Amino acid sequence: MEMKIGELAARTGCPVETIRYYEREGLLPAPSRSAGNYRQYDAGHVERLSFIRHCRSLDMTQEEIRALLALRDRPEAECGSANRLIEEHLHHVEVRIAELESLRGQLRDLRARCSGEGASEACGILRELEQPGPSPVATEECAHAGHLHVPGVHRRG
Repeated sequence: MEMKIGELAARTGCPVETIRYYEREGLLPAPSRSAGNYRQYDAGHVERLSFIRHCRSLDMTQEEIRALLALRDRPEAECGSANRLIEEHLHHVEVRIAELESLRGQLRDLRARCSGEGASEACGILRELEQPGPSPVATEECAHAGHLHVPGVHRRG
């Protein structure tokens, strides 16, 4: 059963541009082409794209998805790698949760500086924001992941 890109998009709930992007990135294999040069996808593309979309719904990076796809493509491979990858991803999620909780505390403290009444020139929020903010800090978790932690930025590349 072959289908065009629009049909694949409809079956998987994935936008056409995203499908093309996954092809360019090598996550989704290039489909065969019809005589009219239309992309022709099959059930394998549906399965692989569904796998990729599930990984993305778990906020996995392309690198993590690539590693899992490589394991999926080699059924004889040891599954311990998948377990370690998920364990590491879980750790990053826990770090991000802690960062978000810290951010929430900072925002609540900032909000408490203003009653919401009076002129903006006396606003405690605006006065506090005029002060130099914290500089980016490299945390052990971020250094391990190869990126610099900047408060307020919670995605890793």
